[in-house]
Amino acid sequence: MPSNWIVTPGRVPSTGHAARARERQATLTKPAGSLGRLEQLAIDLAGLQHNDCPSASRAEIIVFAGDHGIAAKGVSAFRAEVTVQMLHNFASGGAAISVLARELGARLSLVDAGTLGHQPISGVVVDKPRRGSRDFSTEPAMTG
Repeated sequence: MPSNWIVTPGRVPSTGHAARARERQATLTKPAGSLGRLEQLAIDLAGLQHNDCPSASRAEIIVFAGDHGIAAKGVSAFRAEVTVQMLHNFASGGAAISVLARELGARLSLVDAGTLGHQPISGVVVDKPRRGSRDFSTEPAMTG
């Protein structure tokens, strides 16, 4: 089953709908497994939508932002603080991803998953174990 973060709170994926979607996959005119991961995504989506024939007519774009602790070693073109500036630009609609989302009619969700920022940004959800990340070449980057 899909990760819990994409499940609407209080709504558990339907194993029955997922099972029927899996059965339906077997009746389609194509070799079994020929669509690779797409087949499992359709089955997962059926369970999430509680619908044997799921639809993906409405897209959502989710951007997770975090600073890279390893940037202190000079491996990045930008300082870690630029990430917060980028989030402000995404939230204000000035970034390419913001324009694409508008053009597609897609919802753009922004998640601060580990920036150095400490001030809330309007339109950005904060869900981070710590401010910034650590240098992953010497320790886990995001562990609490």
